[in-house]
Amino acid sequence: MIHHLQWKAAVSVLLLAAGAGVAATDAELDARARALNQKQLNLDAHADVLIPSTPERYWGPGHTSRTDVAKLTSGSMDVIALAIAVGPGPRTPQGVAEARKEADTRLETIRAFVKDNPGRVELALTAADVERIFEQGRIAVIQSFLNARSLGKDLNGFDEFYKAGVRVFGLTHAGNNDFADSSRPQNGEGQEHHGLSPLGKQAIGRLNQLGAIIDVSQLTPQGVFQVLELTKAPVVATHSDVRALVDNTRNLSDEELDAIKANGGVVSAVPFNAYLAKLPADFASKVAALRKQHGLPGNFTAQAYTEGLESLSQKQQDAFTTAYQALYPKATLKDYVDHIDYLVKRIGIDHVGIGSDFNHGSGISGFNDASEAPNVTAELLRRGYTEEQIGKIWGGNFLRVFRQVEQAAGKSRAS
Repeated sequence: MIHHLQWKAAVSVLLLAAGAGVAATDAELDARARALNQKQLNLDAHADVLIPSTPERYWGPGHTSRTDVAKLTSGSMDVIALAIAVGPGPRTPQGVAEARKEADTRLETIRAFVKDNPGRVELALTAADVERIFEQGRIAVIQSFLNARSLGKDLNGFDEFYKAGVRVFGLTHAGNNDFADSSRPQNGEGQEHHGLSPLGKQAIGRLNQLGAIIDVSQLTPQGVFQVLELTKAPVVATHSDVRALVDNTRNLSDEELDAIKANGGVVSAVPFNAYLAKLPADFASKVAALRKQHGLPGNFTAQAYTEGLESLSQKQQDAFTTAYQALYPKATLKDYVDHIDYLVKRIGIDHVGIGSDFNHGSGISGFNDASEAPNVTAELLRRGYTEEQIGKIWGGNFLRVFRQVEQAAGKSRAS
């Protein structure tokens, strides 16, 4: 078997040969992209974890994960951050207990993924771990956390998950919780805390002390700015796109992008159709009719087209979602890289990354699972990005933040 470093050296020769020409055909660009992905470290900053209760619409073809080992290997994906995420729901004691049970199930699922793939997958607890695992030719898994609804009001819950190996923390998902407001408030809850609650502000300090990466995707603009005012370390938006290109509340404004750059952070663009596709003028009226057809209220918050969906049975939710997705225009790989282009031009090559959000509705034609990662590289090459720049986007920038977060907490160390 060829050693990983020998393989990288061989690939470097191929890249130099492939890059020598002035104009490359699509086939040549594809070959060069695949070779480059074999050489460099490729990191996905956010993907979801499938569990038995996950609705079928989130699974890949054949009831498979879009980030299973075969697809990760095929796409030369070296590092993946898997999210211990929970969705919206009641903040009652019972609701919190159920959310925590779901979070614990996802944590155990990640551990099983690592255990079931010995010699191929390893859990990474530090930036040094990530680099070592990559050099050994294996896949590194970073555990991330999304939505503090599963913690109720327990600030110490962050410590518990950090001790369990979680290294990336996002306070919200869809729906507000006791720590922060969501960029997608549910059922008319609006701005409850006007960003972070007092408990959420304490959480930022705690996460800094732990040496955890703070994820600002899913927060409101007020929440993003408050995190950036409080944090002592760079942050990452692990799966967000550009609001100047598509006006969706999950996308980041120019002001937020500029503030993340000033913080030294990274914005990881996500191939999520709803954040990339521009809507026709009659879309809202068509959705209103569809909602009425499926028994949902016609008066919904702007852009919260699926608001109230959790009130339906799982079968009804799936039927609505299928019909809704059929209405939605389809983004392309070029649309996706347009967002990467915008980010690079706005905040610089050192502040851009990639987070797929696979297994939670994300995926577009050309980048619909981990095996298609080289297609993104090919499009970047087509647009004139250098190998060094592509390496930064595909993982170098995230790793730099990881190291700086550790240093800020006094935890930078070799493992």
